[in-house]
Amino acid sequence: MYDWKGASALCMNEGRLLMVLQGKEKEEKRWSVPSGGLEKGETLMECCRREVWEETGYEVEVGKHLYTKWGNEGNITTQIHYYEARLIGGAATLQDPDQLIHKIEWITLSELKKLPLCFPEDESILEAYMSHKQNALSS
Repeated sequence: MYDWKGASALCMNEGRLLMVLQGKEKEEKRWSVPSGGLEKGETLMECCRREVWEETGYEVEVGKHLYTKWGNEGNITTQIHYYEARLIGGAATLQDPDQLIHKIEWITLSELKKLPLCFPEDESILEAYMSHKQNALSS
């Protein structure tokens, strides 16, 4: 049995969620929030910050832990930690070392509902987060 841990960033700016279009060259491309695997010696929050930088070119401040998703793929157990992230700098830049990222976009809630997601089970999490953030802004 192998345990894989990673982190995902939920980063909103002006009512839009940061997302990336990803996939291998010969696969159908799908959307996700910036995320990836924990590297040796780093914390989950450091992983989250690094993945956003690697996949998008944006610098973020990682905030509170929002959610943990558990899963199994064969003999691999997976654990993804979702964090709130705040944009603090940088610019959209395709610089993914794995060359899996094809596009960087700030997505509205209505656009999110139409996108093919890498992880369809995340749709309700992302929608709830975006709705909550938008309601907090309008109060």
